[in-house]
Amino acid sequence: MVSPAVRFALGAVSLLATFAAPIFASTGSPFYGDAPDQNHPWAVHDQNRPQPPVVTPGTFSSADQPGKPPSDAVVLFDGTAESLGNWASDKNEGAPTQWIARDGAMECVPKSGYVRSKQLIGDCQLHVEWAAPVKAQGDSQGRGNSGIFLMGIYEIQVLDNYNNPTYADGFACAAYGSSPPLANALRPPGEFQVIDIVFRRPVYRDGKVVDPGYVTVFCNGVLMQDHTQIEGPTGHKTRAVAGPFPDKGPLKLQDHGNPVRYRNIWYRELPVRAVEGGTDGPLSVEATAAKRAAIAAGIRADAAKMDGKTTAAMLRLAESLVYEQDAATLEQVKTWQTQYVAGLTALSADGLKAQEGEVKTVFRAFQYLVKFKIIPADSAPQQELAQLVKSRGWDK
Repeated sequence: MVSPAVRFALGAVSLLATFAAPIFASTGSPFYGDAPDQNHPWAVHDQNRPQPPVVTPGTFSSADQPGKPPSDAVVLFDGTAESLGNWASDKNEGAPTQWIARDGAMECVPKSGYVRSKQLIGDCQLHVEWAAPVKAQGDSQGRGNSGIFLMGIYEIQVLDNYNNPTYADGFACAAYGSSPPLANALRPPGEFQVIDIVFRRPVYRDGKVVDPGYVTVFCNGVLMQDHTQIEGPTGHKTRAVAGPFPDKGPLKLQDHGNPVRYRNIWYRELPVRAVEGGTDGPLSVEATAAKRAAIAAGIRADAAKMDGKTTAAMLRLAESLVYEQDAATLEQVKTWQTQYVAGLTALSADGLKAQEGEVKTVFRAFQYLVKFKIIPADSAPQQELAQLVKSRGWDK
């Protein structure tokens, strides 16, 4: 008669392939990279970590032709008169803008005032294309001047600096009055400049800075601002003063008296940072503990949906211990390990050989738990399993 322990072991093996291949083969393996720690809720190469969202990329713009935005972009202006309705006058609150849509571009009507997006925008990847008038008139700040105002308060300068010098912190792609651009990569007037901005606003908590905020800017594919720290709202002739920004605000485009044209304006929302509750990057001890507990609970719930006390279910349950030490779960896993090892020792040599792949998987899992001090190395089942694996040469 076959003992219950042997039946348990034999019944478990067929489920391991189900556990190991379809669920995890494409997203990683459990018990693999370094375990979570006090500031990182995920293991290294963690199979449980959410997959990145799929985004269909757009196409690149040229000086003559606007590209297409990516699939998750929010389009603010696509060249049509209808999309001009996404903008309002900043000078006359609630009134439609007096800027005009013409030849696929939104053109500033001098002295009509700034325009502002009706959409409020926070941390974002922003794409804007602008062109100064073909006929270059004026010099320095008087030629092809406008501005891209993130949240309505932080200006990335728009200016025709093609063969037109000015003060450094007022050049095109400067954080106006604060940080000059790293280069002058402008095309001639009349051609569209392709601007890409990554904006992370300052974050304060209880009046203290948690993240000062940063801006990165590219112009025609050339880096202009390299993760430049935000020193506060920009201004003319006044030094920026650091302080909190709102969560969201309108995008404003400046009327500086020049008929600058804009096209292909879109943005992508950025995920929240760790300091605001995101789970990528180093977290606080408290936030890490809370996230690890949530991950463990999800894994335990997943194990509960599996077929009873199979190898697959028990290894999944053991995996939850990597994230959170739960006494009841630990006891359940230890009991299963004891029964599993007893079942192996009762098998014939041929029967044991047939279980080689599974035994190696289980052994590696428990070695991992030992390595990261989740279970003790000196437990009798663990030592028996280690001895069995070594005697068979399966530890090589």
